[in-house]
Amino acid sequence: MSQREWIEKDFYKDLGVSSDASADEVKKAYRKLARELHPDANPGDAKAEERFKAVSEANAVLSDPAKRKEYDEARRLFASGGFGRGGYQPGAEYSTAGGGFGGGEFNIGDLFGGGGAAAGDGGIGDLFGGLFGGGRGGRTATASRPQRGKDVEAETTLPFREAATGVTVPLRLTSPASCTTCHGSGAKPGTSPRVCPRCNGSGIVSRNQGAFGFSEPCDDCRGTGSIIDDPCEDCHGTGVQNRTRSITVRIPPGVSDGQKIRLAGQGEAGLRGAPSGDLYVTVHVKADKVFGRNGDDLTVIVPVSFGELVLGTTLSVPTLEGRVGVKVPPGTVDGRILRVRGRGVPKRGGGAGDLLVTVKVAVPQDLDDDAAAALHAYLDAEKASGFDPRGGWAGA
Repeated sequence: MSQREWIEKDFYKDLGVSSDASADEVKKAYRKLARELHPDANPGDAKAEERFKAVSEANAVLSDPAKRKEYDEARRLFASGGFGRGGYQPGAEYSTAGGGFGGGEFNIGDLFGGGGAAAGDGGIGDLFGGLFGGGRGGRTATASRPQRGKDVEAETTLPFREAATGVTVPLRLTSPASCTTCHGSGAKPGTSPRVCPRCNGSGIVSRNQGAFGFSEPCDDCRGTGSIIDDPCEDCHGTGVQNRTRSITVRIPPGVSDGQKIRLAGQGEAGLRGAPSGDLYVTVHVKADKVFGRNGDDLTVIVPVSFGELVLGTTLSVPTLEGRVGVKVPPGTVDGRILRVRGRGVPKRGGGAGDLLVTVKVAVPQDLDDDAAAALHAYLDAEKASGFDPRGGWAGA
């Protein structure tokens, strides 16, 4: 596919969004179409499979801010008519001195990253560098480089305690993976790809049109530098195929809500044996009925009676591993936080945070006669001792 053919693709139309759509709009449109067109949901439907490939290709560009910017700039450049749409007349020569045609020869290849532009000028080659896999001074070297697989995102939801202590969870993924028949080469078992004779394995061909010289990906090998004469029947020469696979993901202790876990090489398989992309698993953590979290500290609220605060006591408090005894000193005020060292959430570098125990008075709603009489006797004794809970209070 030539550079012009690639740029003239309308990725916005493929996803059904406007050219000024936000990143969230692009993401939502792709997810909706991917669900509708996925091969698993449309077995044997060739049209749906082609549309699925098209929206996947569109999302790969529009979901990447850098690639999207390059794509937009390149499309505006081609739409301006400066490349073969009336801006050049065959047979004319371009004069740098006169500012028009008539003098020296101008090679359009300079615009695409060749000589004539100083380093850092940001020529057109920079625009196509991220889109075509090449760049200034490295087009021949990178054109035949196998394309790395795309990164894949997945999600999992964990109970609070499993997220805090760490757990191993199974995930089922449906995505392009290395073909099990040809082992990613794209060639039929027993055969191998051969070097493309047209570009000699570089993936790039050059042609002249009048005074202009063009360099573009080789049409015969599609820029890969190799040709497969007998494609694998299962993956049709791509080296990848959509399949559902199960993997085991180790969630480290102390993972927080919304955190992403990266698994290198577990993403989409690269074309023709290229490295696979990575898998990013976003972890969602459910709230717990007992525990809360403040960084690496574990928080818990323990109900106590008024008498326990006044006289002091030892509480049995739950932890992630079991229970621990927490001493409440006599005269502890309601709402005080008692700290237990090292009984919190495990830290990535080792050790653990603290357990923060908040004591909160539970007020009885119904008292029997004996309890009420005892409480009245206590209040009388309290007054006799001279204790005034509102003594010194500004509102007294």
